[in-house]
Amino acid sequence: MPRQKSPLDLDPGVGLTEHIIVLPDGRRLRTVVAGEGPGPLVVFEAGMSAPAACWVHTQREVSARARTLSYDRAGYGGSDIDPHDRTLDRIVNDLTAMLDALGEAEPVVLVGHSWGGPIIRLFADRHPHRVAGLVFVDSSLAEAMSRMSAIVGAWSFRVMAMLVWLGMTGLIEKMSLPTGFAPEISEADRTVLRRDYACMRAMRAGSREAAQIASALPTLRRLQDTGTPDVPTVCLQGGRVDRGMARVRPLLNETATRLMADAPKGRVVIVEQAGHLIPQECPTVVRDTILEVVTAVDEGRHRT
Repeated sequence: MPRQKSPLDLDPGVGLTEHIIVLPDGRRLRTVVAGEGPGPLVVFEAGMSAPAACWVHTQREVSARARTLSYDRAGYGGSDIDPHDRTLDRIVNDLTAMLDALGEAEPVVLVGHSWGGPIIRLFADRHPHRVAGLVFVDSSLAEAMSRMSAIVGAWSFRVMAMLVWLGMTGLIEKMSLPTGFAPEISEADRTVLRRDYACMRAMRAGSREAAQIASALPTLRRLQDTGTPDVPTVCLQGGRVDRGMARVRPLLNETATRLMADAPKGRVVIVEQAGHLIPQECPTVVRDTILEVVTAVDEGRHRT
């Protein structure tokens, strides 16, 4: 694996290592890796406006038992900007090309938060033989999205970009995490996350992805109707109803429960004390769920 640093030379956090992967078209993606062992690679996908750093605490914890990889999608953190529209198809093409470049031919465990959920759904639909397990963390679902979501999403990221420009990054944190970080997330890890999330690059990249929500909705509906591969699958859902979520939160959780009931090996867990950002509010639940799936994959391999 290449040992280059990103052009921005971003410290990924204690115990984590930054690598640069070059895609077939020459674009560079910044990856963050940790852990070793014979089990499946755990691949983390973040949400819109969210860099690899959003997984810094959870990735380190999971890496004590498994190989792990998070990465900055195009335009985030230390990854090159993509000159093409950041459609769902384009994002999954990049994920596939990155795993190919790494030589990861064995099935992986995919963890997707928010917009990362549709990303791992589409990858699993295209490459079911490359998926060992799935963890959806308050995933974006078609039932709670619309063409207006694209307009509102892109607009909200532009507003947050303005806040960054005005130096009001603390307000971004309060808006994103109304109850604050979980106490187990260290100040050092919070600093890494703030650096890569509360910045102009992240908001611009998020706005570009949000602009493609409408075009992705037919695909997302099809993926949800098709279902997931016959692999261990867990869906973590926030249970707290934050401001503006009185209608959406029950809809999200009811839809996730229905989808997991139809999944061959699926189950849903409602994290009552968490809102949308479960990895920052209840990271222990996320870690334990991922390791549960990794264990199930390993046990399945041994039985065969």
